[in-house]
Amino acid sequence: MHENEISKIIVDTAFKIYKGLGPGLLESVYQRIFEHELKSFGLKIDSEVIIPVHWSGLKFDQGFRADIIVENKVIIELKSVEKLLPVHPKQLRTYLILSGLKLGLLINFNEDKFTNGIKRVVMV
Repeated sequence: MHENEISKIIVDTAFKIYKGLGPGLLESVYQRIFEHELKSFGLKIDSEVIIPVHWSGLKFDQGFRADIIVENKVIIELKSVEKLLPVHPKQLRTYLILSGLKLGLLINFNEDKFTNGIKRVVMV
């Protein structure tokens, strides 16, 4: 399955969850429900995946922890914050660089309007 097909499923699923639960819950609640819903599509889901940082012969095992990686192709970074900050998409871009993946979705469930809480980050 291509990244764009996976992305559509992810966004549709996020909207379904947002519509059903609304904003304001803890990120961990959205994450568990998200994982359950994505698995129902038969997608391979990895949660809380540690991605190391390699630098000049050093390896840092706690570079970052990806909330969800779908089909080893798409990183989902979930938030439940009042507002996404400019640093959030930058962090996701760095996560993509470190993981070697090309597509990441930043989803903030704590927005009044769902579409304001989704950012797509692509590495070329």
